[in-house]
Amino acid sequence: MDRRRIAALCLGVSLALSGTAPLHAANEDGVEVKQSEDALYCKERKLGTWFYCEKPKQEPSRTAAAAPPARERLAAIGTQLEELKARAILEPSPENVTAYVRFQREQLDRSSMFADVWQRALWQDPGLDYTLQRPVSTLGKRAWIDQRKSDRDRVMGELSQRYGVFYFFSSSCGACDIFSPILKAVSDKFGLAVLAVSMDGGPSATFPGYMVDSGQYEKLGMGTERQVPALVLFDSVTKQLMPIGYGILSQDEIMDRVFQLTQVQPGSDY
Repeated sequence: MDRRRIAALCLGVSLALSGTAPLHAANEDGVEVKQSEDALYCKERKLGTWFYCEKPKQEPSRTAAAAPPARERLAAIGTQLEELKARAILEPSPENVTAYVRFQREQLDRSSMFADVWQRALWQDPGLDYTLQRPVSTLGKRAWIDQRKSDRDRVMGELSQRYGVFYFFSSSCGACDIFSPILKAVSDKFGLAVLAVSMDGGPSATFPGYMVDSGQYEKLGMGTERQVPALVLFDSVTKQLMPIGYGILSQDEIMDRVFQLTQVQPGSDY
């Protein structure tokens, strides 16, 4: 091996050990040939254990420990708050009371943030804002009530063709004497048929065409307490009975209940 080749080899080993191995080497004729570090010093020279041929393997990144579920975190906050409160009460030192007040204030701030974001979400998504369906402001509520009454009054005139009411009363009932004219006014206004039923056999000045109870009260599922006055709505198409209410009701209450029982799906108003 001539001196040039020995010198090139020695230089390569020296540079490789110092971390600056060249990417060029000379062939047998002395012509410089571009090679990779691995090919030149690991494959061609076969330096073995005296030369670091393998690149260091990258250590797997340590993944952060998974955070506990939100429900557990919230429960932990509640537990810590109760613990600080108990400690402040049982051992009311300035440090304990201050720790409880500070932690409580942090949770109040957290609640305020939640309430603020909640409100903003409702503003931006009308599908989440229930007040658009059932307003709570004075002006909005007034408009909603007026619209509901308009719809109710329009429908009530049509209901008389399908619905009627059983009116249970007693001649000795003072509340019945007050309620009978109210019911008669609704009946006259919308043509709603009323079948008055006397529970004690006594007459009614407002509904002279009454009938005496012969078990209808119990048959209609009104219970055994025989509470009067009592109203039951009757659907002539489905033969379904729907109790409207007991006691003295205003005209608006009677119409609202009839409208809701016949026109409004359960849960849609709340």
